[in-house]
Amino acid sequence: MTKQSFVVLIEKDEDGVFIGTVPSLKGCYSYRKTLDELMANLKEAIEAHLEAFAEEEKKLPVTRFAGVQEIEVEV
Repeated sequence: MTKQSFVVLIEKDEDGVFIGTVPSLKGCYSYRKTLDELMANLKEAIEAHLEAFAEEEKKLPVTRFAGVQEIEVEV
């Protein structure tokens, strides 16, 4: 079995809940009250996603993390 790494984007909502998304796996995300719980749950979510969508994921282009930018707009 091989290991694979994924970039996870983590945000925290107004209630203090952590939300994690895996940009390279469309629809793969989780949310939990603590960062440790989130990371454990995301690992399970990634494994389940890869198992369920293995054939479809092989056909998707590989995406790489490019960075995070903040943009300011006038509202």
